[in-house]
Amino acid sequence: MDRLDKIDWQILKQLQQNAKTPQSAIAKIVGLSAPAIADRVRRLEDRGIIQGYQLSIDSEPLGYQLHAIIHLRAFVGMLKPFLEKVKSLKEVRNCYRVTGNENIIMEVVLRDQRHLEKLIDLLISYGETRTHIVLSQVIKNAPIQRPHFN
Repeated sequence: MDRLDKIDWQILKQLQQNAKTPQSAIAKIVGLSAPAIADRVRRLEDRGIIQGYQLSIDSEPLGYQLHAIIHLRAFVGMLKPFLEKVKSLKEVRNCYRVTGNENIIMEVVLRDQRHLEKLIDLLISYGETRTHIVLSQVIKNAPIQRPHFN
């Protein structure tokens, strides 16, 4: 796969900060024409580097007062059933299958402690859980940047 040049990285930086940035504005920043930016963005999409454009939503005004990280260590034979079940859990924002003591790490949003309790009651049929309540988010969706060693 072709490596990205400095301009590609600048384009990615701008789009990661705000995916709605007009291509004409990016063109001014990187010193190219808007059609050249459009072509580069299209190539980045074709290569699968840009996979889509997403909306970022604050869950708190929607009634979700708790944000938690839940670790699950699946019981023997329960990982595959859990991997199917988790897809239907509306509380789960992100779910990762990981190495280490636990098999799964989930980010969840919940209305309150009772909602958390009901979710944990469901999860414990699949394995042991450890729950961490998020107090604040220190870094949010930090952009992927050009490595310093290139």
